[in-house]
Amino acid sequence: RKQQELWEREDMPITTSNAWGSKTRRRLLRVLLVLAGVCGVMALTRQVLFQGPPLPPQPLPAPPLVDLHVHTAGIGAGDSGCFVAKYLQQSYKFGIYLQAFGVTREEVAREGDGLLIRRISERLAQGERVGSAVILTLDGAVDPVSGELDREATEVYVPTEFVARETARFTNLLYGASINPHRRDALQRLDRAAAEGAVLVKWIPSIMKIDPSDECLVPFYDRMKHHGLPLLSHTGEERSFTKADDALADPERLRLPLQRGVVVIAAHVASTGANAGEPDLERLAKLMTGFPNLYADISSLTQVNKLAYLRPALTRPEFAGRLCHGSDFPLMNTALVSPWFFPLDLTREQMETLAAIGNPWDRDVALKQALGVPPEVFQRSATLLRNPATRRAASHP
Repeated sequence: RKQQELWEREDMPITTSNAWGSKTRRRLLRVLLVLAGVCGVMALTRQVLFQGPPLPPQPLPAPPLVDLHVHTAGIGAGDSGCFVAKYLQQSYKFGIYLQAFGVTREEVAREGDGLLIRRISERLAQGERVGSAVILTLDGAVDPVSGELDREATEVYVPTEFVARETARFTNLLYGASINPHRRDALQRLDRAAAEGAVLVKWIPSIMKIDPSDECLVPFYDRMKHHGLPLLSHTGEERSFTKADDALADPERLRLPLQRGVVVIAAHVASTGANAGEPDLERLAKLMTGFPNLYADISSLTQVNKLAYLRPALTRPEFAGRLCHGSDFPLMNTALVSPWFFPLDLTREQMETLAAIGNPWDRDVALKQALGVPPEVFQRSATLLRNPATRRAASHP
């Protein structure tokens, strides 16, 4: 209307072309205002969630790097001993995971579950940044009476023996043992894993039904310390499985192994979840101040559901010198992770360049580097692992 009044005062004829141009300009102005509002909201959200402007990229350390958080799985093909509950195999997620591994169900059935581990080794070798990866096994829930695996209560099972055997075939793979300490022969299994070259012990307490604060686990912790095996324990919510007791993944429950001198790595920086009315990340940060043997990996923090957690982990003083690198493969090779989720932290050119990287490990490292992950985080993973070359005979402390 103001433009029309101006034209009338200047005796300018309002032609069809002029009217069309005026409408177009008004529509464009409205679009620009909406976009400005959206950008403003996003900027405010970033200030609230991410506590400041984007972190500047830092130089990547010289390769090769170690990824200490890589998963495998299996359906029991090739006498692996693995299994996935039938209802999980029927879930849409199962096909996504297979695609992320770069295999089909038919290939696995024909060649055996070891195919997934071989594909991991091959894709690692094709990349430039990550030289080796820790393949994690996954023990299940244990029957409290018999001390044996409770198959009915276990949704995914990846035996330590299977992964130890398969990773020994490849020079770029290490293995992390998963031993439920409630097993009748838990200490013997731990000794055997150490003798076979395990570099860590992996737990998901919320699905393995382990309370890390249980005093009955002291002998297990003492044996872990004797072998120099760190504990990589899931912290925060667990949503990859249908049944999980998230209270068991409360970072505060890790106080006991820390007191026993075990090096503990809190997986995922306790992202998501809360206990006792307090975010799990806050509970982990408090523990950091009292235990120099406590670390945390940044695996999964570039997932779309965890975008609010990487920035605090990188900037809060409690986590300084305590972070290490893990990818959480295969999840980082799915639609859950994309550089396009970071339009306020990366330029369009950066997002295009990162999205074009074909190798999943190179893409994962490059994305984290672009988001400000410092080189020492990538380098620290190797320093925390038990030396796999130390294949001493199992002995009691």
